[in-house]
Amino acid sequence: MSDPTPVYPPLTAAILANAIRGGAAAARSRTMLQPAGGPGDKVFPPTFGDTVEVTVQGARHRTKYAVEERRLNGENRLCVLLDSVASQANRMEEALQRAWDEDRLSFPMVRVDFTEHVHDDPALDLSTLGGDGYITVLEAPHRLADALLRDSLLGDMRFRASGPGRAFTAAGPHNATAVYALCPTALVFGMWDSTGPRGGQGAKFQRALVSEIVGVGVAFGRKTKSRIDPAGIELNAGLVYKAKDAEEEWTLDEAHAAREGGKPVLFSRKGKDKPGRPSTINHSNVKPEVDSEAGGVTMDFAEQITVLSFPALRRLRFPRDVGGTPLPRERRATAEHDARTALAALGLAAVALQRDEGYDLRSRSALIPQGPLRVEILDRDGAISGTYSLSSDDAVKLVAQASEAAAQSGMGWSSDPIDLKPAEKLVQLIRGSREVSAAGDAEES
Repeated sequence: MSDPTPVYPPLTAAILANAIRGGAAAARSRTMLQPAGGPGDKVFPPTFGDTVEVTVQGARHRTKYAVEERRLNGENRLCVLLDSVASQANRMEEALQRAWDEDRLSFPMVRVDFTEHVHDDPALDLSTLGGDGYITVLEAPHRLADALLRDSLLGDMRFRASGPGRAFTAAGPHNATAVYALCPTALVFGMWDSTGPRGGQGAKFQRALVSEIVGVGVAFGRKTKSRIDPAGIELNAGLVYKAKDAEEEWTLDEAHAAREGGKPVLFSRKGKDKPGRPSTINHSNVKPEVDSEAGGVTMDFAEQITVLSFPALRRLRFPRDVGGTPLPRERRATAEHDARTALAALGLAAVALQRDEGYDLRSRSALIPQGPLRVEILDRDGAISGTYSLSSDDAVKLVAQASEAAAQSGMGWSSDPIDLKPAEKLVQLIRGSREVSAAGDAEES
């Protein structure tokens, strides 16, 4: 008989607090994953613009994937990036956002409220405005330092000129209370305030939580593509022009074509086929092709490696409580420790909640974890001092326990969101972008 799966106790706030207080190095989780289709099924990593050459069994191969050799168990193994550190952070923030929306978790939230404009202006569609008309710090690319917040108002004042905005601008790793009170996730996932009043001198907060998913033992595959046009439209059926009428988009009649320098403009989408062909408007056949540069991979296994750095959290200092009052010396050490524990709990909750969301990374890249989530606490000498289970329900309790302890020392979190209103110029910029997109001329910024 095989050995039963070991049962580990759940991670509690007391265990986490003792680890941070006792000088532990990190909390770590390593999760083995396999394709949802089973071992040997093909998965598709993210592609990047430039191709690179790698040697596989003596043969050169060109690929658009991020591949590299990694040293595992004393030998070099060809590995491919399946989900980057930044992408993993975004997925974890999405999981935290869902938990916040569902009232499973309570922590500070700043968001830009577009709902008034969405209701008045159909051009500002909900699909790109947080889905519900709000864009939160968990959805904005640069978190609390994002330009969307910079160009919004708190009351009738620019966010950066408001009391909370000024406190955030003046914050840094040695004075992090304002960020802790407004957007604690920025202290977990990292942030650089490079677009604020201080420019490139704005505060930098390093990532305390880092996670990535890597495929190990990679073999490259190929994919094919083709399309038969049911209408039988041929590539040489006629020249396609850009229409003068934006609603029409394209035309075959030169008289109705847009003109530049007196000549009709051939229709083209950026990076799509040759101008003027029916294929640019998604008609005609696509000849069969084989793609070996982005044809997917098979692998021995994938692994998610997640590390929460306790030293990174210890570098954060909190000289004031969340109300802005300086902390006296006899209380500061306890308050700082409780704040760091609350941040650690929030980071680990992101890990557990993201796991519940699943590992469907992109089309044809669905992975299944092999076994439940396990969190190891590493001592400063690298020894594993304890291994614990962490379900999403336990993680929610962990945050509640840690944040309650922090509240008792003056570092409590407000559960009321701070709603900003977009400045009129921001609304105009978004509206103009939508109008250009509707005309078919939008390009990715």
